[in-house]
Amino acid sequence: MNRRKFIKNTALTGAGLSLGSTLVGCNNDTTKEAETTTVISNEDSKATLPLVIATWHVKEATAKAMEILQAGGNALDAVEQGCKVEEANEKGQSVGKGGLPDRDGNVTLDACIMDKHGNCGAVVYLQDITHAVSVARKVMEDTPHVMLAGEGAKQYAISQGFEAEDLLTDASKEAWEKWKVEAKYKPIINIENHDTIGMLAIDKNGDISGACTTSGLAYKMGGRVGDSPIIGSGLFVDNEIGAAVATGLGEEVVKTVGSFLVVELMRQGKSPQEACEEAISRIVNKPNSDYANFQVGYIAVNKQGETGSYSIHQWFSMTKFQDGVNEQIQSDYFNKA
Repeated sequence: MNRRKFIKNTALTGAGLSLGSTLVGCNNDTTKEAETTTVISNEDSKATLPLVIATWHVKEATAKAMEILQAGGNALDAVEQGCKVEEANEKGQSVGKGGLPDRDGNVTLDACIMDKHGNCGAVVYLQDITHAVSVARKVMEDTPHVMLAGEGAKQYAISQGFEAEDLLTDASKEAWEKWKVEAKYKPIINIENHDTIGMLAIDKNGDISGACTTSGLAYKMGGRVGDSPIIGSGLFVDNEIGAAVATGLGEEVVKTVGSFLVVELMRQGKSPQEACEEAISRIVNKPNSDYANFQVGYIAVNKQGETGSYSIHQWFSMTKFQDGVNEQIQSDYFNKA
């Protein structure tokens, strides 16, 4: 089952928002195995580096990231270039150009990136610039700040040579026009398409970086920002321990500082899988949790190259590229009722 089908069975209340996806992955499973690899082992596993994992079915993106790593690039270059593949995928309607707009018809992007040193950069509510993840990297590397927002982020991007363009494609505009007729701007449950690409990579040196980029909840209130660009919520990297990235209903991830939580649980000795499961339990076990009506998923990797993924509901998946194999892995999940 893909995410479009999944959303027909789960929705979220409040501000007229609901959860789904249309990110389309590719079926390219062929990329040459790295000429130079590193094997890291512990008592429980042996992991061959480099490796790349990402949320959902995005084999073209993970293939691009692995291509960078195999050519000698570092993990930071890999996650940026991998995420850019989906940002340029107009058919996806959930990341970058072609993303579904807010209720006023504006496509607004959120993204962040984090390197092996703990440096990070983010942009929120960015308009008219396709590659938000690359702007986030510029913020990280070339400014004294961590986050730029709105018009300021756009003007900074243009000053750095990014070209402004209309991100609202004909297909997304048509979907928005149809939504306006049905929703009438009322805070009701709607089937709206949304999701994120979050990517984590370990290069042959054993260094970890991560990135996350999205166009956010479709038909959201103007100005809404979710977890994706928030360091510690949508993404967190600790090169001594590991990294995690989140997807799903951002408001719930922010409330539990989810990605940071996953990494800290790994610091305490949990495996990536155990840490993802515990982070989900923190959400579903909250008093009066409405978890039956929204989705959250995590992926994680530790310094040993072990990976994990877990979600509230079925049909979340992780794409993993390692040992020459680029595969989609269905995640285990909490709500088996």
